[in-house]
Amino acid sequence: TNSKLFVFGQDGQILDERRTQPNWTRKGGFSVLDEAALHDWAARAVGEAVDINGIEGLMVSGHGCTFALIDDAALTHPILDYEQEPPAEIAAQIDRRIPDFAETFSPHLPLGFNYGRHMLWLKAVQPSVFATAKSILGYPQYWSWRFGGRAVSEVSYLGCHSHLWAPRKRDFSSLVDAEGWRGHMPAFERAGAVIGEQRFGGATRPIAIHNGVHDSNAALHAYRRQELGPVTVVSTGTWVVVLNPDCPLDALDRDRDMLVNVDVDGGPVPTIRFMGGREFAVISNGWQGAIAPSAVQQVIGAGIMALPSFAPGGPMPGHPGDLVGRAPTAEERAAVALLYVALMVDLCLDLIHS
Repeated sequence: TNSKLFVFGQDGQILDERRTQPNWTRKGGFSVLDEAALHDWAARAVGEAVDINGIEGLMVSGHGCTFALIDDAALTHPILDYEQEPPAEIAAQIDRRIPDFAETFSPHLPLGFNYGRHMLWLKAVQPSVFATAKSILGYPQYWSWRFGGRAVSEVSYLGCHSHLWAPRKRDFSSLVDAEGWRGHMPAFERAGAVIGEQRFGGATRPIAIHNGVHDSNAALHAYRRQELGPVTVVSTGTWVVVLNPDCPLDALDRDRDMLVNVDVDGGPVPTIRFMGGREFAVISNGWQGAIAPSAVQQVIGAGIMALPSFAPGGPMPGHPGDLVGRAPTAEERAAVALLYVALMVDLCLDLIHS
């Protein structure tokens, strides 16, 4: 997953853009984030943006799969890579403690797609890092704290398939209380609230640091503010996330990566998702260029297609991905990947009642 900086103007246009690939290292049997390197890149990139564009505030959004444990000054354990599976014997122990779908509307997913599962894994093998932690933060809230100096919670991130939130109750799930984590959850602030300030680059004045947000819920909120009426949002990136607030909760199928996200005001948002960006990269062998319409027509005419799935989770779990038909050229393979993602989105729209 890329880490990206976007500078937006008052009209919503992107004025500047930078990106990097986070570094991952091994520590204590885990794949963990090189947080210092990412912090240095972010501070430098924001500083340059301040100097060039005179920005007034910083807000972080992110995928909903990562947590951080901090004391008053630092992490008590490095941030885990969510794309790692606990050992089978540990997974068998911790998965028995996960609340039912009827409570959290979070399906039981592999790896760290439910970050409460990774919290249980870390606690099972290194309980001391929880004992010394003052606060449990979502990933955007970690960076808000890192730059703004104040630890807070935020409902859209806690509520996104974490196993930590009960959407109907609008409160923490039974897992949080069973593990004694409620006291480590900081007070809530709304996404976007100013929680601190920081000086970057050569600026003579600090900029505001805003509380972060779950990325797909940020996209949903942006469209809701336009008062367009009933709307389904398709949020794209490493994950393709399809959100339809009007889908009945009882229509959600836990076995097809359907779940409830929580909007920035705490309301339930029925959701379905798959790793569309990741699957496109796998199917296309990392294609980066444009794809000619003629290449799309060629693969349709030749009957070349990709069958799901090429990444964990999604609405077609348990089916290993496969290419059908003659061997495609490099651009044809990219066209196959494009059609695959489009058809998966179409399936998701049907399943989420859009």
